[in-house]
Amino acid sequence: MAIKKNMDPKKCPMPVQDPVVRRNNFDEVALGYTYEMAVEEAKRCLNCPKKPCRSACPVSIDIPAFIERVANEDMEGAYKIISASSALPAVCGRVCPQENQCEGKCVRGIKGESVGIGRLERFVADYHREHSSETPIPPEPNGHKVAVIGAGPSGLTAAGDLAKLGYKVTVYEALHVAGGVLSYGIPQFRLPKEIVQREIDNLKAIGVDIETNMVIGKVLTIDELFEMGNDAIYVASGAGLPRFMNIPGESLNGVYSANEFLTRINLMKAYKDDSKTPIKHSRNVAVVGGGNVAMDAARCAKRLGAENVYIVYRRSMNELPARKEEVEHAQEEGIIFKTLTNPVEVLGDADGKVCGIKCIEMELGEPDESGRRRPVVKEGSEFVIDVDTMIMSIGTSPNPLIRSTTPGLDTNKHGCIITNGEDGLTTREGVYAGGDAVTGAATVILAMGAGKSAAKAIDEYIKSKN
Repeated sequence: MAIKKNMDPKKCPMPVQDPVVRRNNFDEVALGYTYEMAVEEAKRCLNCPKKPCRSACPVSIDIPAFIERVANEDMEGAYKIISASSALPAVCGRVCPQENQCEGKCVRGIKGESVGIGRLERFVADYHREHSSETPIPPEPNGHKVAVIGAGPSGLTAAGDLAKLGYKVTVYEALHVAGGVLSYGIPQFRLPKEIVQREIDNLKAIGVDIETNMVIGKVLTIDELFEMGNDAIYVASGAGLPRFMNIPGESLNGVYSANEFLTRINLMKAYKDDSKTPIKHSRNVAVVGGGNVAMDAARCAKRLGAENVYIVYRRSMNELPARKEEVEHAQEEGIIFKTLTNPVEVLGDADGKVCGIKCIEMELGEPDESGRRRPVVKEGSEFVIDVDTMIMSIGTSPNPLIRSTTPGLDTNKHGCIITNGEDGLTTREGVYAGGDAVTGAATVILAMGAGKSAAKAIDEYIKSKN
């Protein structure tokens, strides 16, 4: 029986915590669709024959097919379709920039709002977690071993795909918990850590081994991993080295990198009263940058009790790279956006603590190489913002440890590992790389896409050698 389409031009709104309530807690902001909401939203999908949404998905989920299952109330069927392509569906449904990918290509978006693809993916993954009692079955081993460096989204995706093909996969993670940026970078109110752990447990159930506290390049080298019998190695060590502006005052007490600030909060639970690694509770905070990480840091600072939290960004609101939803949530929670503003000096008091930042106003000039209008200084426009904490969120670079201990592994001037750009093959035979270690800081789903491509290439490489 044909399903009657829902031709509402707007997607079903996502239930969320009230902003006044949520800015005082670390509980998840978005509450998720109900069963009825998911079914009605799925009926908005036109099931286009050319599937433009699927072509825009970095891991090629058959989006119309899974949505059709939801519309027919076959939630487990929908989950099987998603999980065939994605190792982390509950994660992607929460943190992917769908508006720039699958939803950005949705035909319904031409004359209205796109189908809520991300919201439906989240619903299906959560429904499966809450209702399914199935235990994943490890595949038959094929007799070959692969090492994966880094237990972030790219490494976990590659590990999962390879394990499904019968490889004995060991993931080596430098931190004491797996998950990478999913664990240390994205706050609990956007991505609950129990969701991440459940996805990791699913990978372990199909045979993926994860060894934590293993700093590759220090505890073991890539050469030693080969000597241990690995047929190939996938480097997905991320980009955890923070960048700074190199302006006066950045060494003052009260200046954090976003990485340190978020790691203390997310991984070490610094927001809890009994935390062993407490973080400064500030009154006025400036976060420099305009991406998702900047939004995360600003919203965490507000939850820690800051009266005023500023996003300081040198371009306008139109150029903010953060997800639209994250910007809207930040605004609802009272984050103040100081756009067309650039810091030029961090000011300190007599005790060497931050007491303000000197800024200068900017104007937008001609487009730069990224296509965005280049910010230029507005002469004579200096002013000071009174803050006691400054958080730098202007990007990260790959840690140099692996490249410095691996002969034959070439990197570019930014420290990113050089690959052939197709399947992650590096300049060292049998060594593949992907995710932020290759691109610099990017999105979770792009890192996952790189992991999928590398897993396929590694499988073909090992088969060609045997």
